[in-house]
Amino acid sequence: MAGSLIPRHRTLLPDLFDWLDGGFGLPPMFRNGADLHSIPIEFTEQDGALLVRAELPGMDPERDIEVTVSDDVLAIRAHHVETKQDKERHSSEFRYGSFQRVLRLPGPIPQEGVEATYDQGILTLRIPKPPTAKQAVHTVKVATAATPAAKAVKG
Repeated sequence: MAGSLIPRHRTLLPDLFDWLDGGFGLPPMFRNGADLHSIPIEFTEQDGALLVRAELPGMDPERDIEVTVSDDVLAIRAHHVETKQDKERHSSEFRYGSFQRVLRLPGPIPQEGVEATYDQGILTLRIPKPPTAKQAVHTVKVATAATPAAKAVKG
């Protein structure tokens, strides 16, 4: 039965086994708060723009999400509060609190033209790629040790 997946059963120590499977980063109990509340993202290029998709389910984009750009740094911040209805439940795996993701992009982000949309828990940012400056090509003469230019560098 080639190509079938082996089901993974729940373990008593899921965080420990995820850490072992993940290549031995910091163990779950020693990660800082930023690691535990990081925003999952996808980063792609499409039609001359950079697309950043951030997974932020259950947010109100006007109240809970803030996006800032500065030079080549994009920052996404979100805050999700627990409601009284959520507290009545005995168990919850939902994450509450402040979330943040800061990305350094390959070039400066233009102040105008950045678009942000939020749909079904996904924040999508469309960032126009800055035009790349064409580098002028010039030839550098290579001197030998016997030429006057090389002697001036040595002395």
